[in-house]
Amino acid sequence: MAAADQLTKLAARAKEAEDRAAAAQGKAKADLEQDVATARASAQAQAEKLRQTADANKGKLSVWWHDVQRSWNEHVAKIREDVDAKRAEHDVDRAQRYAENAEDDAAFAVDYAYAAIEEAEYAVLDAALARKKADELAAA
Repeated sequence: MAAADQLTKLAARAKEAEDRAAAAQGKAKADLEQDVATARASAQAQAEKLRQTADANKGKLSVWWHDVQRSWNEHVAKIREDVDAKRAEHDVDRAQRYAENAEDDAAFAVDYAYAAIEEAEYAVLDAALARKKADELAAA
């Protein structure tokens, strides 16, 4: 898939996430619990797919991107452990702090994703420029 097509796919997925987040406000707790479980499974599957792609293309990807992917997997695993541990707490004050922390984490995750989209745009444009330069050199 061409990089520009991947950006289109990314935009569509971001819109789906936006729609689901907006719909979450009006859902019952049980429905939200199911949505969370589904989103978690989907995120885990995507992270595994990303890991496999990074491993399969280890010689093609820059070392930096491979390290970013590894770091991302470690980060996600740590967050999941923290979330699971905090869910076990039943104290009201703790639950309030957990909700506030979860909201802060969600906001930061969105900011992180936004930065990743900016980086993806740069990478796609830089790749297009590199291809143009290579084609010009080949034609000369």
